[in-house]
Amino acid sequence: MNSEALDVLIDCQNVWKIFGERSEEAIKAIRERGLAKRDVLRDYNCVVGVSDASFQIRKGEIFCIMGLSGSGKSTLVRLLNRLIEPSMGKVAIKGRDISAMGRKELRELRAHEIGMVFQSVALIPGRSVLDNAAFGLEVQGVSRGERHRVALDALSRVGLADWAHHLPRQLSGGMQQRVGLARAIASDPEIILMDEPFSALDPLIRKQLQDEFRQLTKSLGKSAVFITHDLDEAMRIGDRIAIMKDGMMIQQGTAEEIVLHPADAYVAEFVAGISRLHLVKAHSLMGPLSGFAPEVLSRLPRSSPETDVQGLIDLVLSTPDQAVAIAEAGEDLGVVTARALLQGIRGEGTPAAAAPVEDLA
Repeated sequence: MNSEALDVLIDCQNVWKIFGERSEEAIKAIRERGLAKRDVLRDYNCVVGVSDASFQIRKGEIFCIMGLSGSGKSTLVRLLNRLIEPSMGKVAIKGRDISAMGRKELRELRAHEIGMVFQSVALIPGRSVLDNAAFGLEVQGVSRGERHRVALDALSRVGLADWAHHLPRQLSGGMQQRVGLARAIASDPEIILMDEPFSALDPLIRKQLQDEFRQLTKSLGKSAVFITHDLDEAMRIGDRIAIMKDGMMIQQGTAEEIVLHPADAYVAEFVAGISRLHLVKAHSLMGPLSGFAPEVLSRLPRSSPETDVQGLIDLVLSTPDQAVAIAEAGEDLGVVTARALLQGIRGEGTPAAAAPVEDLA
């Protein structure tokens, strides 16, 4: 087995979830006749939750699944720890097919390898913040002293150590969400599933928690699946993003790839209002060196392929040549001009430099 295969924590292959007694007929009709979600409901009295979803999540990756209400994103995340059973397809966690797991093995998976935080954090009102954070360890049978020690460390990581002996009602909504995250990480899972955990919070608190969640996940070396209906949130948090519609994954890619190369008109409409200043990078905008004389190249400011549009604007404005040389390891790779920057702001990359995007439509 190669190293890439060993890095895959979650592997979903052609996963379906159709709600209704005629689910098998509905799947066949979708495959053979291309029936839409509304047609399946009309003809088979079935609801399409997830339709033929395939993706992989690797160690240390934050994978955001974005879609509007009814797109299937919350159904999909519940398939990842078998809170609901798939109609068809395979979900493997670290190479193990979870559909083949018995009750005991599935409980062990949920207790030790997968943590989950819901939109409604569901703290126990009569228990302290510390006991709420330690609840998963209590279920595992960990001694009181040990689970409190671990839970207090988790609360410290989310900035709530001073609130350990307070009750949930004494905390704000954002603080309660932090307790939910502490409870999830206290069991030290390798994978954290987040189902719209910040959607009910005020915008400023929400943005703060987004940054804290990403920083904490990366610092702990965790992998995460983050469900959201907010594309700005997905792009702020995710290493990669999947966009869903009517149960289907329309497109997967980095924020930069999706902004520069939307798979269809639906995705293009979503990304139309997204600022490109911190999403589009120099490697997607740079043109060839051949158009510049050596003496001009020599005096251009240098920057890396990962410099974003905002950083490039500052550099272009600093030089009369209105261009930036892109270099890596002391070697010039290309040049970003003022014209290319304007294209980047509009969401247009340089075709030769653009990375491929996985179109799943």
